[in-house]
Amino acid sequence: MHAERSPVLVGVGQVQANRDRTVAGAREPLRLIADAVHVAAADAGGTGTRLLRDVDAITVPHVASWSYADLPARLAERLAADPVHTFSAPVGGHWPAALVDAAAARIASGESRVELVAGGEASASLTVLQRAGVDPGTDLGWTTEPGGLAPIGPDDLGSPAMQAAGLVLPTRVYPMVDTAFGHSVGETPVETMVAGAAVFAALSEVAATNPIAWNPAARDSAEILRVGPDNRMICEPYPLAVNAFPLVDQAAALLLTSRAVALEHGVPEERLVHVWGGAGAADAADVLARPALTGSPALCSALDRALASAGLTADTVDLVDVYSCFPVVPRLAGRYLGLPVKALAGATGGHSSFGGPLSTYTLHSLAACAVRVRAGARTALVHANGGYLTRQHVVVLGREPHVDGYIGDPEPHDTAEPGPPSCPVAELAEEPVRVEAATVEYDRDGHPSQGFLVARTVDGRRLAGCTVEGDAASAQALTVFPEGPARPPGPAVVGREVTVRAVGDRIQVDPA
Repeated sequence: MHAERSPVLVGVGQVQANRDRTVAGAREPLRLIADAVHVAAADAGGTGTRLLRDVDAITVPHVASWSYADLPARLAERLAADPVHTFSAPVGGHWPAALVDAAAARIASGESRVELVAGGEASASLTVLQRAGVDPGTDLGWTTEPGGLAPIGPDDLGSPAMQAAGLVLPTRVYPMVDTAFGHSVGETPVETMVAGAAVFAALSEVAATNPIAWNPAARDSAEILRVGPDNRMICEPYPLAVNAFPLVDQAAALLLTSRAVALEHGVPEERLVHVWGGAGAADAADVLARPALTGSPALCSALDRALASAGLTADTVDLVDVYSCFPVVPRLAGRYLGLPVKALAGATGGHSSFGGPLSTYTLHSLAACAVRVRAGARTALVHANGGYLTRQHVVVLGREPHVDGYIGDPEPHDTAEPGPPSCPVAELAEEPVRVEAATVEYDRDGHPSQGFLVARTVDGRRLAGCTVEGDAASAQALTVFPEGPARPPGPAVVGREVTVRAVGDRIQVDPA
């Protein structure tokens, strides 16, 4: 493909708002997103406003903090644009990368000339308004078609089997995967926690230099590991400091076109960031239907294909920005790519320190990496993760056009493989099982509240279940903190045998 058709980022915009969390400072997501779009237009130079009017595609990641019947249409109305293609993505952190890759593919094929990808959240403001008894629609004039929190459907929570086992929250599933992964590579619980803290410490150093970061303070590993009232245990082995922080007001926008159109509009060559392309993949949506809980074949597939298409290896990429909602995601990527912690810190700052605006986070990563490419980085790899390590997408950016033009493969590959047969709790006899993954959730006062278990029965079936809330004995059987989370963890639970019995639709656990 001729270099003139090479898809490029010409405008990047980011907005952080209402960091003081006041009622007066609250802006609805639509306004935040529009503000980010105008920043992106200004970033494109003097013709940015004209480029906005010429936008023929607007796509947006899912917005959770407020509900819209047709957000792209609302945005187009504010921009005086008349796009022929619009799309509002469902829930998923992989979508920003997938949307940018798809936009680049359409531009490269000539299907579109100018595309806008934009999204944002106002979760911090919405929390403030709710506490103050202020109705955003009635009192502040926020959009009421339909308005209110965007609904989360049952499919967004997990499969029926996951829901029956209580594995319906990222805060429960990701630490369980980390326990399985850590055990598979020979780590003790201490080593798993130390490794995760090192990742998030490195991310916090990046966030400290990012003007859009919500919590821009560098933290060391010791601080991240220290459990106390300000850093309580959420689900073992993850204290609050390594959990995504979604209560933010942040928005981002990316303006894309071809190199030819950009130059025609007078955008300087040195401002162009080339979207070489990317790759996507998806594992089984049901975590309990996967062959193992120790990794992500989709993550490996997306990374492999994006790098291979670009003609790069991990150690030749100047900048690697990996999705970091919880430590296990960058840990998996780093081990697979053979990169040290510092090399994974990227340009954004992570969901804890930068902030976790839900499905929009990777728009900020792409914007931050584009700025770094303009500043001298030759290449950048941006990774995005959706679901429960379910859907992955990787995009490669370059300072120069790729020799082969756009080299992306935007349609996700199916990497799902059959897992073991299941053992429903209702069929459970009192029997020993071998733990595959486990976590204990804590209440806000720092006490163990409920245990969650994935294990194999003697005949090889997979059992998944949760204990009765408040069952201290079962929690003690699954915890790696027998002396409490303020003390160092003890031996791993994963790989150990425990005895399990059914209590209605819940389980009771004793050491075997």
